[in-house]
Amino acid sequence: MAYIHKRGSKWAYIVNIARDSNGKRRQITKSGFKTKKEAQLAANKVENEIANGTRLFESNITFRELTDEWFEHYASQVKISSVRARKYAIKHLLDIWGATAIKRITKHMYQTELDKLSRKFSRNYIESIHSTANMIFKYAIRKDLLHSSPSSAFIMPKKQVTVEEIEQENIQEKFLELHELKEFLTLAKKHGLSMDYLMFTTLAYTGLRLGELLALKWSDLNFNEYTIRISKTYYNPNNKKDGFQLLTPKTDKSIRTIMIDKDLVNLFRIHRKEQMELKMKNRMVYKDQNFIFAENTGYPRVMKMVAIRLQRLMKLMNTDKHITPHGFRHTHTSLLIEAGAGIKEIQERLGHSDINTTMNIYAHMTKNIEEKTSQKFSELTKGLL
Repeated sequence: MAYIHKRGSKWAYIVNIARDSNGKRRQITKSGFKTKKEAQLAANKVENEIANGTRLFESNITFRELTDEWFEHYASQVKISSVRARKYAIKHLLDIWGATAIKRITKHMYQTELDKLSRKFSRNYIESIHSTANMIFKYAIRKDLLHSSPSSAFIMPKKQVTVEEIEQENIQEKFLELHELKEFLTLAKKHGLSMDYLMFTTLAYTGLRLGELLALKWSDLNFNEYTIRISKTYYNPNNKKDGFQLLTPKTDKSIRTIMIDKDLVNLFRIHRKEQMELKMKNRMVYKDQNFIFAENTGYPRVMKMVAIRLQRLMKLMNTDKHITPHGFRHTHTSLLIEAGAGIKEIQERLGHSDINTTMNIYAHMTKNIEEKTSQKFSELTKGLL
């Protein structure tokens, strides 16, 4: 039963709630009513909300306590690679609000703090931090710990790009032109170590992500139909040969079957014969797990080693380009565009879930095609003017 009393010239109410987990009495109080009847009606409404379970009580739980609870739930629902990525974002959020009660975090505070972070980190990283915070606050709402999320009105800060940055971006191409790829593969064949030539040829000829490549097993390769089935990805953050896991691909669209070149299939045939000989030679230590790109003990090659081998081979080329293993995915895309492949075909081959991703990421690769088209048009219309 609410207690109605006069406070000065106005009326107020006190509604008692069940004691909290520490045995402390909780109350809802409000004053400023002109009449006793107004205070009584307002108190009755609160009591009805409590009785019907529709009254929310914003919690004094700290952001760190909420995050720990959310993370335990989140980690049980997603892949380990996703868990690892969220940990980095959480660290920044805890540095800001770790000891702060969640009900004290306002939309203004949230926008201000992420604006500060945006001056230090990339847009993609800020998006990762924001999406993590958004999930945490939504979890609090579902648990009836908050009325609304302070992250709900966040506006991503616009990055100011200078002329110098635009010019630099044009200079630092992230893929190999056809003649550069030919030079690189020639060097890999002549100077590369075991699997170098096949590995980089496969990346360039298929557009596979490196994790997808390292996860390939012989059962994924169809020698008769000239196809590769991509259904998993290699995950090994510590680059220990036996510390890897095979996870589901990045998205559902990443699960795909693609056609491959007959010459590439022949390279796989040669590699399979060499691998069988290696198994016999190292049969006492070889752990056969059916991986295509397996080292001398049967474990797949670690990502770090692929990157090291690539940089050593790149040093033999007369180029200033800095190409990563992912650059061969870009290289494959540029070759597809030059060969006349449509954007939908490229999306399917690369395993992008959203066609906008394909269009946005690789739009700049049409530069060479546009130049050639312009030259062809000039030749066609020569003499008209």
